[in-house]
Amino acid sequence: MGALTKEDMDQVIADHLGFEAKDDVEGVLSTLCDDVVHDLVGMPWGPQQGLEGARKNYEFFFPNMTVETIQEVKRLYGEDFLVFDCEVTALLKGAVAQRTEDEGRATFRVLHVFEFRDGKISRENVWTDFVAIAQTFTPV
Repeated sequence: MGALTKEDMDQVIADHLGFEAKDDVEGVLSTLCDDVVHDLVGMPWGPQQGLEGARKNYEFFFPNMTVETIQEVKRLYGEDFLVFDCEVTALLKGAVAQRTEDEGRATFRVLHVFEFRDGKISRENVWTDFVAIAQTFTPV
């Protein structure tokens, strides 16, 4: 398969984010290459390799984060990558909120770098603004 067009990349990401919005682990995994590198920057367990590693990340986040809105800030495209900068408002609890006892809402920036191969995501790096989470966190 040749290089993806911008429209192809947008569709893969729309599918990926759509499955995330439904907490559909199997759906999300279907958008990833078998040997995906899934790197949630700053997580103590480091980058995860393969679908089972990505599953570990999603099974941690889905019960602890409910995304309410995603507001796109900017997209940048390369031959085989897409940078997706967005602002997220979400309900967070546990380690995701960096608090063990509270559940609350926060608004924060998230920067994704997606790399593609064969029509799927081969690498996803995610940088989350944990300072903004701490600053905007409001218990519910």
